[in-house]
Amino acid sequence: MEILDVLTSMAKTGRLGPVFSGADWNEVTAALGEPWDFGAMSRNRKWPRLFAYGDLELSVCRCRKISLICVQTWRDVVELPPSVLAGTGTFPARLRHTDVVSALDKAGCSWAPYAPLTFGDQFSLVVIPSGANFTFEIPEDEEPVLNVMGLPCDGHDCSARTASQDH
Repeated sequence: MEILDVLTSMAKTGRLGPVFSGADWNEVTAALGEPWDFGAMSRNRKWPRLFAYGDLELSVCRCRKISLICVQTWRDVVELPPSVLAGTGTFPARLRHTDVVSALDKAGCSWAPYAPLTFGDQFSLVVIPSGANFTFEIPEDEEPVLNVMGLPCDGHDCSARTASQDH
């Protein structure tokens, strides 16, 4: 399996194994093990928190549901949880725009430029209808290179507070 196969599958299905927007955090950690904990995303609260399995980054909201998913692809090597992939989970990166677009087209994922994240030295596209986003860095005098791929939030609102959850 190649990294473009993984990313196009994620764009098509909205998931990587047990990981998807709205997935229960306890079920994800039961399937994948303990992640790296990068800490709270706010100075004033303990949740939401940012976790990672290699280059798969997950924001987990206070209701213990995954609210944001992204794969960092700007490094030389992309590491993903091998337990959800056929293989080692380590892939070469530096994915060019033409290769990504070709893989999306081959997989039947229609896409369009995404203006809100296109500015300066970056270009972004969105997969229709999943909403998956591919954002590219535009190096000087080179073809755009994939920087990050993300899946959209499920839009849930966890405004209900419970005594058992740390807010």
